Amino acid sequence: MNNVVNDTPHIMDMQVTDEVITAQLADGRTISVPLAWSWRLSEATPEQRSNFEFIGSGIGVHWPDIDEDISAVGMLYGMPARPRKTTARSKQNPRPGSKPATVPA
Repeated sequence: MNNVVNDTPHIMDMQVTDEVITAQLADGRTISVPLAWSWRLSEATPEQRSNFEFIGSGIGVHWPDIDEDISAVGMLYGMPARPRKTTARSKQNPRPGSKPATVPA
């Protein structure tokens, strides 16, 4: 007899608050990670955070408004989103019209 066990975690529900990202898994577990793990979700509005769709059968979640993806495996294994890419300009002058930060002497 050959038994096949699918141990891939599947997300059944997702909630994002101002502090945490919480996933309800199909096997009954609830996992949470700090919101800071996703800079895109951290900067998103509550409306953008609540507009998500499941990837496949729940192996992950996609937020189309901010182009963010989070997988159940990534949450379980503690893999935060990659940091935002920075350019030489963004380090020197991140927004047009703004002044670079200075450090008091």
